[in-house]
Amino acid sequence: MPLESKAHRLKPVPQTEIRLASGEIVKKRRVLSGMRPTGRLHIGNYFGALANWVKLQDDPSNECFFFIADWHSLTSDYADTSQIAQNSIEVMIDFLAGGLDPEKSVIFLQSSVPEHAELHLLLSMITPLGWLERVPTYKEAIENVKGKDLYNYGFLGYPVLQTADIVIYGKDGVPLVVPVGEDQVAHIELSREIVRRMNFFYGWGFLPSLTNDERARAFHEAFRDSVPGEFVPVSEGEMSFVLSHARSNLGLDEFLLRVRANPQYFQHVPVLVEPDAMLTQTPRIPGTDGRKMSKSYGNAIELGESDESIRAKTKAMITDPARKRRTDPGNPDICPVYDWHKLFSPAETLSWANIGCRTAGIGCIECKSAMADNLIKWIAPIRARRAEYAAHPGRVLEVIDAGSKRARETAQGTMERVREAVFGWSAKRASVSGSAETAETKQHGRGIS
Repeated sequence: MPLESKAHRLKPVPQTEIRLASGEIVKKRRVLSGMRPTGRLHIGNYFGALANWVKLQDDPSNECFFFIADWHSLTSDYADTSQIAQNSIEVMIDFLAGGLDPEKSVIFLQSSVPEHAELHLLLSMITPLGWLERVPTYKEAIENVKGKDLYNYGFLGYPVLQTADIVIYGKDGVPLVVPVGEDQVAHIELSREIVRRMNFFYGWGFLPSLTNDERARAFHEAFRDSVPGEFVPVSEGEMSFVLSHARSNLGLDEFLLRVRANPQYFQHVPVLVEPDAMLTQTPRIPGTDGRKMSKSYGNAIELGESDESIRAKTKAMITDPARKRRTDPGNPDICPVYDWHKLFSPAETLSWANIGCRTAGIGCIECKSAMADNLIKWIAPIRARRAEYAAHPGRVLEVIDAGSKRARETAQGTMERVREAVFGWSAKRASVSGSAETAETKQHGRGIS
């Protein structure tokens, strides 16, 4: 994307169906993913997520939403928020430099779409506490993270906010997917369970084609013992009352049994779309010390890293511990340097490093130097784009604001549907308005003005 401002000329998100050059009609799927703004992205972030996002946005069957999860930063770092805004800008710069295009994807800031918080609140009302307490990453963090107080609802409720982030961009009839590794599949399954629970409570209703008499008959056949007295539902608001009361009195299993036994009266219209996990394969990207690459470990190479810094960091990289001397043969399969060769080096260099390590034909210093040369060649264009964006932060903010506006339009549509399913205000207002009009008509009929 050229550097000049695009905030006022972004193309609209494509429609649900598109026609390929072959004439084939492809139904789009929606893709959603995000990153916490913990600082500038490194090559682990790039190959672990960003590179795949770029491929997804370039596939015409995908409608992509990618966001900066600044609210999620507060779940563990609420005590110091001084760097979140700047870090969010840095992450957006890396998104753009790494290949995300705001004309192909909706790229936005989580906190600029307040509907995420509203849906999070509603989902939190129906999510059992035990579900959250059993999340493996929650228990692991409580046991292992030191120096931070994680005993707060924000951290416990992280999966609920994550669910809201995802499903608020769902669209009826369109698959909603989240690209994740196998270790994250359990999180998506929890989101599916939360959505199912929401849809169970608020997704059942009478068929809209039924007359009042038919609705009364349906009520008596299915729920006559669940609501006291001889109440007969007529208005939309009364229908909602009947179903809500029946759910509470009968219990989930009995309620489902009854509505499913009467398909001529009832329908299930999901309020939210269940997301699916899109499994993605990511290369092994260890840090310079052999551990998982992380800024907090100081073992990462940022996307804007200078040549001098790259050479200094790679020169100190951990290699196969068996190679204590230059003449000792090694095993490249357990060497972080060779893992990086696989990412940045051409086939001939990869073969040279493989054979040279196993035969002690080359030393670790030579191997590291060759890898650094190819890493520098790879990172140079990304670094140049990054520097250009960083020099014009105001234009980066324009991209953030324009993307957030587009995201919010979609989120608002979802929340209109959710609010109506939960509270039924449109139906109630229509009922009140209709009652008032009927009363006014009767008054005029009796000559009252």
